[in-house]
Amino acid sequence: MNIVVLAGGLSTERDVSFQSGKRITEALRKHDHKVILLDVFMGYGEEECDIEGLFERDEEASVKVGKITDVAPNLEAVRNSRKDKSANFFGPNVIKLCQAADIVFLALHGADGENGKIQAAFDLLGIRYTGNEFLPCALAMDKGIAKHFFYYYGIQAPQGFSIHRDSYNKERVLDQTVFPCVVKPANGGSSIGVTIVRDVAHYDEAIEEAFKWEEEVLVEDYIEGREFSVGVLDGVALPVVEIIPKTGFYDYRNKYEEGATEEVCPADIDDELTTKMQLYAERVVAALGLGVYSRMDFIVDGDGEIYCLEANTLPGMTPTSLLPREAEVIGISYSNLCEEIIQLSLERYNA
Repeated sequence: MNIVVLAGGLSTERDVSFQSGKRITEALRKHDHKVILLDVFMGYGEEECDIEGLFERDEEASVKVGKITDVAPNLEAVRNSRKDKSANFFGPNVIKLCQAADIVFLALHGADGENGKIQAAFDLLGIRYTGNEFLPCALAMDKGIAKHFFYYYGIQAPQGFSIHRDSYNKERVLDQTVFPCVVKPANGGSSIGVTIVRDVAHYDEAIEEAFKWEEEVLVEDYIEGREFSVGVLDGVALPVVEIIPKTGFYDYRNKYEEGATEEVCPADIDDELTTKMQLYAERVVAALGLGVYSRMDFIVDGDGEIYCLEANTLPGMTPTSLLPREAEVIGISYSNLCEEIIQLSLERYNA
């Protein structure tokens, strides 16, 4: 098949997305697909560029990928580097190449890929893509909205509330806040802008940091405990993985710097807790209407209570990502996982 792997964009997870895209591209080429790794924002060539025969020269069109740094990318610099300076999110020839492909493998992370906008646009344009449809993506991406669905389906989540920049009143918010708490962007990813706040002295700094990334911020109870993640493939939960950062919590650096976090899979927990967490992961899929693949993050407190933190609709596929690790434990290699995601996604169009 001719496949576009779509990565990059203007998300804070731009660099992570490229790493996922690079690895996916390499895996799909092993299965004899003709694959182009494309930056959705920068595109390829000039607007009127001839793309005929480009899949036969896929290396020529593919993005050259660097390493993930320990800080989020400068998105303003990315915007200013595009030649056409257009407000169009899609770079030159992106839509043409995606329409020419048999399917687009979405390797986007964060708001650009997981808020449902690209999925909705592709639906209107008749472009086939991998993963979840637009509405489940939109519901999962807004952590405040997603929690309402969790509660309805009997899934615990940290208590909290959202605040908007334009109506933020510090005194009113502090009246509702219990310390320690977690302050984070409502629609962010990769723990960018997330702060654990132990006391009021550091509250303003945390709020300011979160508002740097988004107009809406969540303030939640801090749940102290062990961190876990559970991927779900075609409605069935994968083995549970425990996440053990060597320092601090599972932030951006600990997620993507090799050796910064120990990941134990299958997790060293009893069968009862394993089964319950996997059930919760599958229940989140049902609650949000997810399909194909996703990954849920959990914290288990000292009393064994399970709290779902969020659902990821386009889980990372980098060398340090969790979903491929979980799949490998049950005998699904990385390249076969990518192929299965494509085949499961195509079933939606062939039904």
